[in-house]
Amino acid sequence: MWFSSPPPTCVGWYKLLASFVPTGDERLLRVHAPPHHHSSYQVFINGGILLGYISNYAFSKMTLKLGWRMMLGIGAIPSVLLTVGVLAMPESPRWLVMRGRLGEATKVLNKTSDTKEEAQQRLADIKQAAGIPENCNDDIVQVTERNTGEGVWKELFLYPTPTVRHILIAALGIHFFQQASGVDAVVLYSPRIFEKAGITSDRNKLLATMAVGFVKTMFILVATFMLDRVGRRPLLLSSVGGMVLSLLTLAISLTIIDHSEKKLMWAVGLSITMVLSYVATFSIGAGPITWVYKLRNLSVEAAGTGCCCGGYGE
Repeated sequence: MWFSSPPPTCVGWYKLLASFVPTGDERLLRVHAPPHHHSSYQVFINGGILLGYISNYAFSKMTLKLGWRMMLGIGAIPSVLLTVGVLAMPESPRWLVMRGRLGEATKVLNKTSDTKEEAQQRLADIKQAAGIPENCNDDIVQVTERNTGEGVWKELFLYPTPTVRHILIAALGIHFFQQASGVDAVVLYSPRIFEKAGITSDRNKLLATMAVGFVKTMFILVATFMLDRVGRRPLLLSSVGGMVLSLLTLAISLTIIDHSEKKLMWAVGLSITMVLSYVATFSIGAGPITWVYKLRNLSVEAAGTGCCCGGYGE
């Protein structure tokens, strides 16, 4: 089926950009921001994917020659909007301070802090890390030793303390097992799974795929507000348990359909339900918590580098 296999290049670019987005959040959000602030970006990412599913369904009513071109071409619109938005984004206050641009860093911190006192405290912490005297308040200062990241790499990989080593192993491991659970295979190839389950109409496959995107987005939204109340560990454990149960049931139902001589509607319904259950349980824990874990456990200096390195675990 022509729309069931995602282009490898698109998936690669998505993974690359998804590794940088949390880093930008970490640089602009205040240190002690609630966990749901660090995971809210996933709501918008999955909301955009859902809009893609909806547009695909709308364009599927066109002729084949025109429909697939519209499905691919419509993605240029949000890409242009993203480019314009990035051009309007402020630089990271930490990056500005490291280059001696204290005046610009102060303006950014004032916009991203609740109070002037909080902005001043954040600026003082960054100045201390950069080796700038706290009483230095000039707009432009000379930074003798720029932060090239060597200290962070030493802290994370070369000479890590037992605590940092434990956090790093856990952070990389949770990223690896998040992807090893098969979420990309289930989401990106859900039309083929639905075809295997007995849904033959292209339009019905697209409708089922829309349901996957809707459930994924809604449950990430739920998880975003539950992080502060329930906690990361209970959500992650319940998420993993639900994912295991959903995948086992999905495998059993597809096996029954494959070995049955007639179409079993209960098995078809069970397969669709388990796909939706899988993305729901993934989105309520393993999806958003993976990124929050690193940002909340690594030091302020190492969080940005550690966040990007976590993408390699995928």
